[in-house]
Amino acid sequence: MLQSEYIFNTESVTEGHPDKLCDQMSDAILGNYLFHDPRARIITECSVSTGLIFIAIKHHSKATPDASSIVRDVIREAGYIGNGFDAGSSTILFSLTQVKEKHLGRVDESTLSDEEIDRIPAKDQVTCFGFACDHTSVLMPLPIYLAHKLAKQLAEVRKNKVLPYLSPDGKTQVGVEFKNKRPHRIHSITLFASQSEYGTPKAQKLKDDLIQTVIEPIFVDEAITIDHRTRIHVNPHGPLITGGPAKHSGLTGRKTAVDTYGGFARHSGVGLSGKDPSRIDRIGVYAARYAAKNVVAAGLAEMCEVQLSYSIGFSAPVSIQVETFGTAKIPEAEIIRRIASIFDFRVGGIVKEFQLRSLPKQHGVDFYQKLSAYGQVGRTDLSLPWEKTDRFEQIRERHLKVIQKVK
Repeated sequence: MLQSEYIFNTESVTEGHPDKLCDQMSDAILGNYLFHDPRARIITECSVSTGLIFIAIKHHSKATPDASSIVRDVIREAGYIGNGFDAGSSTILFSLTQVKEKHLGRVDESTLSDEEIDRIPAKDQVTCFGFACDHTSVLMPLPIYLAHKLAKQLAEVRKNKVLPYLSPDGKTQVGVEFKNKRPHRIHSITLFASQSEYGTPKAQKLKDDLIQTVIEPIFVDEAITIDHRTRIHVNPHGPLITGGPAKHSGLTGRKTAVDTYGGFARHSGVGLSGKDPSRIDRIGVYAARYAAKNVVAAGLAEMCEVQLSYSIGFSAPVSIQVETFGTAKIPEAEIIRRIASIFDFRVGGIVKEFQLRSLPKQHGVDFYQKLSAYGQVGRTDLSLPWEKTDRFEQIRERHLKVIQKVK
């Protein structure tokens, strides 16, 4: 149970951060496979270091995308041209394995009957978490919501050459002070901004520029904003020159907290990027978020964490749990009963509900690549089916009936 008063700090990173670069490369390759072959089964993992990229791909697909060109395009789009890590000159090593086992199958869940979906089992053991709260309009915790906004803005001022001396690698941290378990004020903001050249600009000029062009603009429409006590730090360890893979390595799946709730709520601990829609350890996170968000939107709780536990060989979760942190308007057991009856948490049901295999065709081949930076939940810039609150009325109607019965 959360304390009444505390400070919660969380982080986000730009798409030029090495770990996020790997996530984007993995999901860019995945998106290309699904665009050309929606039934593809694929797992892609990447690692990067100075001048070197390693890509491991295991696939069961008819598609043959040019992974080398895809990877170089991602690096180029992130802004890496020269300075120790370059889209054109970096060496790419591949481990490409075509898996031909018949048990993998090539099904299109969107065409299956309910009985057929029930025969699609989970192939991984995992407990997935989804969370929602009423801190923000998108029902995300305020710390990670603000950290993402800052990271996006930090990237934008570089891309638009507002601050042309910035390099692609960046990180943001936001500390929010809570009182009575509610966000109260902004305690601190820390920005790590890489620079193209040492001493350009000087430390104070860099800080002033970032406050003016990054920090202040993102708080214009926020109810809780910075004040005279908010501590602002920029590159507290000294200048960060170039940054990126030239300075520190990256790996797919290492920023799970950034992808979800910034540590404010639990996550499974497994990486999300680079996994096709058959992987329940990825899509279960989306289904749990979908349910939690609709619970909060319906007014059943101010905070809701949905836990789905999957076991190998079972099509549906073997356990569904809910934690509302003392904010529920009805018993948590009743919330569990309702979401279990309204939402389809089966592996095939999730793929069918969200049309996960056809999203690259619907929204562009780079859909999953875009999803892999700045959070895989809580997004407003992408049409994410798990961010809809289209089931809250069903839950609310039942809520009203229960209240009437109690009266």
